[in-house]
Amino acid sequence: MNEYEFTAESASPRLDVFVAEQLHMTRSAVKKLLEEGNIRQNGEIGKASHTVSAGDRIVAVIPPPQELDLSPQDIPITIVYEDEDLAVIDKPQGLTVHAGSGNLTGTLVNALLYRLKDLSSIGGVIRPGIVHRIDKDTSGLLVVAKNDSAHLSLSKQIADKTCAREYYALCEGVLKQDSGRIETYIGRHPSDRVKMAVVPKEKGRYAATNFEVVRRYEKGYTLVKFRLETGRTHQIRVHCKYIGFPIVGDPVYGLKKQKFHLNGQLLHAYRLSFTHPRTGERMVFEAPLPAYFTDVLQKLERGEKEGGAGKKSGQETQSEMED
Repeated sequence: MNEYEFTAESASPRLDVFVAEQLHMTRSAVKKLLEEGNIRQNGEIGKASHTVSAGDRIVAVIPPPQELDLSPQDIPITIVYEDEDLAVIDKPQGLTVHAGSGNLTGTLVNALLYRLKDLSSIGGVIRPGIVHRIDKDTSGLLVVAKNDSAHLSLSKQIADKTCAREYYALCEGVLKQDSGRIETYIGRHPSDRVKMAVVPKEKGRYAATNFEVVRRYEKGYTLVKFRLETGRTHQIRVHCKYIGFPIVGDPVYGLKKQKFHLNGQLLHAYRLSFTHPRTGERMVFEAPLPAYFTDVLQKLERGEKEGGAGKKSGQETQSEMED
């Protein structure tokens, strides 16, 4: 059982919002703690709708994790780095990060339970160790916490934007801007609840994505580097659709007719950097583009060689990017 104590530095309209921000938990997880009487405000059992005043003392108790119904599975994964506090994983396309309702097998969590001795409990029974996610059909790097102290530190770095997450994506169309920033609010799609969408401020959460063109292809594609400032569900995919340059292969937000035979979007989390929770060392990890991604880029390059030189943005070429 872990106990966390906070003193509010400023007011907050709701206790559940305050605790969720401090512990980097979902509001539904905080709601459960409140319902079980595990959060106290100035010595009294807290309620979700209670306001928080500057100077209030909040104590949250996180019970030991329940016995997991999830079973360890020998699913091949690439562990880029591991120590007593964390592990960095290069997730393949097609692997869901954690289980959902009625789906308790075949996920990254199942693989982690098989390969790692310890995982943090803050994510709950279904998401042990999971600090942040990437979509099932997005490949690349994510960090996993092996204890609660590391989990809180890494989550705070994500919230404070000191954990850098960078992606490569191949987008439909030729993006004219060399670089830029996309700022919107993202929430559930008004008519399709499975999808996310850019929505009015009052119906969504703030989302910011920075982009930089790596290479433009004459055939009508752009290789783009993205850097996340926030981590909303499907954020890069939604933002690409919003600016009119959806990601190649995206089955949800992309074009209905796809030129390449792909199993998902060409979106890869290639670089991850953060400060180690225990040592304070700045750590940087990179993962090469998967073969199916480079195959498409090579096809585009071959097409340009056959039909003339391609247009570059003055930045790295594909061969330079892979070095």
